[in-house]
Amino acid sequence: MNDFEKEMKHMSQIIDNELINYLPQKDTLPLKLYNAMTYSVLSGGKRLRPILVMKSAEFFGLSYKKVIPTACGIEMIHSYSLIHDDLPAMDNDDLRRGKPTCHKKFGEAIALLAGDALLTHAFCAIASNYGIDGILPEAVIDIVREISIAAGGCGMVGGQTADIDTVGKDIDIDTLFYISTHKTGALISVATWAGARLAGASPRDLSLFKDLGDKIGLVFQIVDDILDVKGDESILGKPIGSDLRNHKNTFVSILGLEESLRLVNKLSNEAKDLISDYPNNEFFMNLIEFIANRDH
Repeated sequence: MNDFEKEMKHMSQIIDNELINYLPQKDTLPLKLYNAMTYSVLSGGKRLRPILVMKSAEFFGLSYKKVIPTACGIEMIHSYSLIHDDLPAMDNDDLRRGKPTCHKKFGEAIALLAGDALLTHAFCAIASNYGIDGILPEAVIDIVREISIAAGGCGMVGGQTADIDTVGKDIDIDTLFYISTHKTGALISVATWAGARLAGASPRDLSLFKDLGDKIGLVFQIVDDILDVKGDESILGKPIGSDLRNHKNTFVSILGLEESLRLVNKLSNEAKDLISDYPNNEFFMNLIEFIANRDH
């Protein structure tokens, strides 16, 4: 394990330890709902989105510890989306991170409610960034607005809707880019932006970091599509080939494997170019390589 991988693991462990502090307390919820929420949120994962919040804040001079509420909130939103994605009405998956999906363990109704509860409680966590020394109140208002947009119909949910609506249909590459930048990219992009905003980054830097998040999000999705074709199920922790079985449009199905790999390389280089002039860019340079070459 190299230094970058050790840092990613360390940051992921911080998120794992902090998430329980920002979830509702056990005695405030029906036990089955609490168990379903914590089962899904605390079942592991790369924690990419919260790490992006924390490292973007650190990039602009703010301690990552001060943005942990927002980082945890964004991870709750991500976890809710995975619970709902796995449902029979959506992707109908039985495994997530090598474990039974939420609806397989707790039933469809509780899984729906657990997702709903995580989405709404996420904003309680994000709002907890208000009043922390070094963070402007208006920055918290801005991130609540932008995360709401990124998670909703103009972002992730809009992309999911387009994804479902085009199953089994022929689409062009522009439509596929729309689906990918919204369904997957929106929450990754806003995570990168949110950390910079909380740190008081300039308008120019905020715009650049949003573009950086857009590139990272696209690379992440294209690699996801590639792994669904050639990944190792034991490493991925979920079945491969589900896109093909579900007749979904992917970068591989439209562009082919080789062209998809070339696009990953092109977008990765563009992402690196965005931050090449910054002196403290090593983490993000390594992160781009990590996402482009990941096996899970």
